[in-house]
Amino acid sequence: MRRPAAVVILIISLIIFVSACAGPLGDASKALNDWDYKTAYRLVKLWAGQRSPEAQFKLGFMYYKGEGVSQNYPEATKWLRKAAEQGHVKAQFLLSSIVAKWLRKAADQGDGYSQANLGHMYYGGLYYGGIGVPQDYSEAAKWYRKAADQGIASAQTNLGAMYDKGEGVAQDYSEAAKWYRKAAEQGNAKAQNNLGHMCYAGKSVPQDYAEAAKWYRKAAEQGNAKAQGSLGFIYLMGRGVPKDYVISHMWFNLAGARLSASESKKREIVKHYMDLVDSKMTPAQIAEAQRLAREWKPKKEN
Repeated sequence: MRRPAAVVILIISLIIFVSACAGPLGDASKALNDWDYKTAYRLVKLWAGQRSPEAQFKLGFMYYKGEGVSQNYPEATKWLRKAAEQGHVKAQFLLSSIVAKWLRKAADQGDGYSQANLGHMYYGGLYYGGIGVPQDYSEAAKWYRKAADQGIASAQTNLGAMYDKGEGVAQDYSEAAKWYRKAAEQGNAKAQNNLGHMCYAGKSVPQDYAEAAKWYRKAAEQGNAKAQGSLGFIYLMGRGVPKDYVISHMWFNLAGARLSASESKKREIVKHYMDLVDSKMTPAQIAEAQRLAREWKPKKEN
């Protein structure tokens, strides 16, 4: 009987604790709505110290806005981080917007990595209730370009992708290829894969299967699943490389294992071609391909 009694005691204790938290936090919210910041601050500070994520968020917000206390970004960040680490979504969002604020300061001073990260934020959008960074492809392209001009490979890749898709800039495959190549030559696997696609399809560059295979291989060897799938197809068809079912199977196998669950269509395509390769192979060849896949290790470019 001890265990059920202990459970009952625990539940009662939790109910008492939650009820106790709800009262002061409700009072704090009411005080904020009534513009009574002094009362709100007192109540919120009390429960923030007790690890209440909602109280920590409210306290961080007060420091961020300078409501009831002097505006203090370090203190705001401290309390918002505590709430964010406990899974408080609004705290996570506001903390991200503070990061964006300081990223812009660094970006405005010419820091390339800050410019690239600010481009990421504008590309994805992080905006709510007048706070944060709204999605803006033109602004993203602007910051990517600043970072790309400083040689930041991720920014060069993303700027190339924007030209490739016509997002925030006029669609221009020549510009896309230019920026992909700059990043690819620095070892960026995503850029290498994208440049491989352009060489394979002949988009603004001469169609060249051997050149496509070269860039696909560089990306595939670093673990890029899309490039691994493309390389598997190239070996299956014998385009730009000698036809080789064992190597094709190996790359399809690796691609299928590395593609995420959200990429279900790509996984289906890889499985379709892997089944096709299987049908052309002997059991010994399949065993060899599986061995190669098991022993394969990614190689990071210098």
